[in-house]
Amino acid sequence: MTMLNVQVNRDRLWQSLMDLARIGATEKGGVRRLALSELDGEGRALVCRWFREAGLEVTVDRIGNIFARREGADPSLPPIVSGSHIDTQPSGGKFDGNYGVMAALEVARTLNEAQLRTRAPYEVAIWTNEEGTRFTPVMMGSGVFAGAFELEYALAQRDLDGCSVQEALQRIGYAGDAQVGGRSFGAYYEAHIEQGPVLEEMGVPITNTTMLGSLIKATGIVNIESLGEPIQNRFGKIAQKNVNAYTRSHKETTIIKK
Repeated sequence: MTMLNVQVNRDRLWQSLMDLARIGATEKGGVRRLALSELDGEGRALVCRWFREAGLEVTVDRIGNIFARREGADPSLPPIVSGSHIDTQPSGGKFDGNYGVMAALEVARTLNEAQLRTRAPYEVAIWTNEEGTRFTPVMMGSGVFAGAFELEYALAQRDLDGCSVQEALQRIGYAGDAQVGGRSFGAYYEAHIEQGPVLEEMGVPITNTTMLGSLIKATGIVNIESLGEPIQNRFGKIAQKNVNAYTRSHKETTIIKK
């Protein structure tokens, strides 16, 4: 079998997305699975089971990021990593973040079935608290990994009920002991749905984002002018809060993802 003949199993990918979406499903067809909640713990357990069934080695770091590794022919090489998050907005959908993780898992499953061994290791990542709706700042797990936040700062953040990130991680069983960050990736890829109307209006099915112009648009492709002044102001305040969180933790930051 040649690389050109290798195709993912789209029916299996779709079914995995639908199975995951049952955890925290809402009446209107969405998903409410807030970061580090009991439902998030259930979602993590399901996906980690799939990782292990695919023969991947699962590790969890101290901020709760999950990495599922498929060893390569040369383990000394930095891994090729793909993934996203499985926590959702309070009124979230089935695909935001979840698609990136399930698509990355499907790649591993397909490589297994094709009996292909990559030269470099391949890893699937699940980042903790990307949405930032229960705990702030957003992109917490990836931020700690990249050095944008100090670990202890992130672990000490509390939700509206006074529960800390550290306590929540312990409660759902994902307070890992692996070091956060401190290692290189050979490359990082994240498949993600568009969070705005731009591509749809242009009739473009898929595109590649290489960089962001500002943190204000870090939640997706958004036409700010189309939101109206009240929402523009609120959106700006939320974005500024996250900018402040980044700069409070580090004088110089590296922003990754989204």
